[in-house]
Amino acid sequence: MFPDLLKIGNFTIHTYGVLVAIGLIAGYIVALYFAKKENLNKIYVENLFIYSILGGIVGARLFYVIEHHNEFHSIIDVIAIWNGGIDWFGAFIGGALVLIFLLRRYKLPILKVGDIAGISVVLGHAFGRIGCTCAGCCYGKPVPENSPFKDIAIVFPNNPDTVAPSGIPLYPTQPTEAIGNFLIFIILFILYKNKKFDGEILAGYLILYGLERFLLEFWRGVTPPLPLINLTWNQIVSLLMILIGFVIVFYQLKVKEMRKS
Repeated sequence: MFPDLLKIGNFTIHTYGVLVAIGLIAGYIVALYFAKKENLNKIYVENLFIYSILGGIVGARLFYVIEHHNEFHSIIDVIAIWNGGIDWFGAFIGGALVLIFLLRRYKLPILKVGDIAGISVVLGHAFGRIGCTCAGCCYGKPVPENSPFKDIAIVFPNNPDTVAPSGIPLYPTQPTEAIGNFLIFIILFILYKNKKFDGEILAGYLILYGLERFLLEFWRGVTPPLPLINLTWNQIVSLLMILIGFVIVFYQLKVKEMRKS
């Protein structure tokens, strides 16, 4: 839709990159805000944020390469992340692994940090999905001619810098996910004010985003479904997120009940 924010000769500032940067800054500010409320060491939280982002970048590229291995013909192609091609769940898993490693090293409470991570990640992700809309990546499937969604379909122009197919009405998966993520952020922010146990916000994020992504995958046109089960691997990860979220809730409520007795 609007892939280039500024272009002067061969110098280009991509809209996607700017919005991802805005998302990272917003997530960072939110993380420090809630870290202060949780009385956590600011330096440790900053390190968690920075190194988790790096782990997320590696994971995002690695999972994209695995999923789209036919697009890559050399190690240079794999490394050239600036040419595009990242996977959100790869970023989530890569960042989470680094986060867990650092939590053990710094001896920080996992669920407290998880609460901060959940609300920070969903806000940054929302801005990232606006960037996806501008770049045309993570686009939806074509909308059938007789579909009631025809009026809200998104049509990308013929632009060499836009990933999505041009001139075809597509399901607006990117802006829909961005709006959903902003709504999840608002819900989690309200929940945080009256948090009843550590892990509540993390669980809320896992359940709400997992459900959102599971449903959106039916309209996304990027990842093909797996044979036999007719679900994408992203939907499988989404279901695992939902399951883990409920496990955290039930476990923490059980612990809270045992402490009262």
